Amino acid sequence: MVNNHLSYDHGTSDTPLLGITISEQLKQTVDKFPNSDALVVPYQNYKATYKEFWEQVEEVAKGILSYGVKKGDRVGIWSPNRYEWVLVQFATARIGVILVNVNPAYKSAELKYALKQSETSLLIMSKGFRQTNYLDILNEVRGECIHLKSIIVIDHDWQSLLDAAKKVSSKQLVELEKTLQFDEAINIQYTSGTTGFPKGATLSHHNIINNGYFIGQRLKYTEKDRVCIPVPLYHCFGMVLANLACITHGACMVLTGEAFVPETVLQTVQNEKCTSLYGVPLMFIAELNDPNFDKYDYSSLRTGIMAGASCPESTMKAVREKMNMREVGICYGMTETSPVSTQTFVDDNEYRRCATVGMVHPHIEIKIINPETGAIVTRGERGEFCTRGYSVMLKYWNNPEATASVIDEGRWMHTGDLAEMDESGYVKIVGRIKDLIIRGGENISPFEIEEFLHQHDAIKDIQVIGVPSAKYGEEVMAWVIMKNGDKISGEDLQAYCKGQIATFKIPKYWKFVEEFPTTVTGKVRKVEMREISAKELGLVQRN
Repeated sequence: MVNNHLSYDHGTSDTPLLGITISEQLKQTVDKFPNSDALVVPYQNYKATYKEFWEQVEEVAKGILSYGVKKGDRVGIWSPNRYEWVLVQFATARIGVILVNVNPAYKSAELKYALKQSETSLLIMSKGFRQTNYLDILNEVRGECIHLKSIIVIDHDWQSLLDAAKKVSSKQLVELEKTLQFDEAINIQYTSGTTGFPKGATLSHHNIINNGYFIGQRLKYTEKDRVCIPVPLYHCFGMVLANLACITHGACMVLTGEAFVPETVLQTVQNEKCTSLYGVPLMFIAELNDPNFDKYDYSSLRTGIMAGASCPESTMKAVREKMNMREVGICYGMTETSPVSTQTFVDDNEYRRCATVGMVHPHIEIKIINPETGAIVTRGERGEFCTRGYSVMLKYWNNPEATASVIDEGRWMHTGDLAEMDESGYVKIVGRIKDLIIRGGENISPFEIEEFLHQHDAIKDIQVIGVPSAKYGEEVMAWVIMKNGDKISGEDLQAYCKGQIATFKIPKYWKFVEEFPTTVTGKVRKVEMREISAKELGLVQRN
């Protein structure tokens, strides 16, 4: 019996876990819905039914095998969103090679590290993205990547890859597929921590096919759904929450562009009659504010996912009312947990969608602990969010020390996120342990100050960070985005805080900006904000 006073919960379910590989699941869906659309990419004039998609995946799988790669070898994909990316994702899963997702924004040092650390032997890549020439970057580092034997440039060599498939028989492919086990590694995704080099979260078929399935189940996906995907495929948001949620339910994957363009997303939703739309809150805000927003028809939309950051209540209201996404869901997780641990339900109210990240996922355990003692805290109390179950990664690739630092002896994954659980089991993420500001011995939660200042009429968005202080160790600083036309000073905002929050929590420094530095996936980079602020203010961290 669960102790409802403690911040522990587990996801009960009448649906068993899928004990199959990604390839086996895809084949089941193909057999069930052969003539339903599987993948649509309007900007590449590409469209395939599930039957056509399966046949194309087979050709790509055989083409990759012709390069001499074997089960367990690493094959990298370095490309923005395009249909070839999706084919490679499922082709590598069919032959048991481990797909290494390379961030499209990587430059030479990051590319070299990922290729060397994973010992990638074959790289499938675009010739470039935006203003970046990938070939020039690769030429800089290729000499040091001793395991890299072959390159396939999608723009030049794709047909050659398909032609090479003739060297491998369908029988060879089927025999290889029979050797695959669902607990084997199939994907490496590099995650950037706040310090050190990126770490390669190593995920199995079992990890990500089940996570995709239960995400889709909570969104009530069927073969009638068409999912609009403007989020990057290299990230779990694209390849698991989108692609794997689709193929486990027979839904259609719809890509919108190599990069995010708000109006193109809106146009795609209308033209492809999408029922679901994904994005981080900043993407939805950009779509809602697009000057041509009212030109498009959103009547086909029903649901979608907003993840990566907390959603302002006004944005959630507009998404539900103006975009018709009344069943939009919120997800929380991390790459190391495949990624989703909690998710809202399609009928949750606005408060739960804005203030929480939902309830525990099926077949997963979660707990919130005191980071110092490891004891589970009572409900309503803040602590570190931990998760355990099928979704926890196998390991960080070739990095046992880093693995041991986040997965304890009980196989609990320690996320580093501060959270609290209410009496109903809904979870609120309130910050990062490392984001905690320690000012003169006082622990200050940036989230708490942000939550308070969000109530100010002139503030559109705010991020609170700690900056170095010789006297206190750290001081509080706020970066502020004002609403259009509003003018206000730091002194005004300090006066607004006075008497409302403790004096030591009131920001000493204020910076007014048009936007915050973010990652490719739209997450605010507080590490970069701290670096910029310390430099601008001439502050040095106390030893």
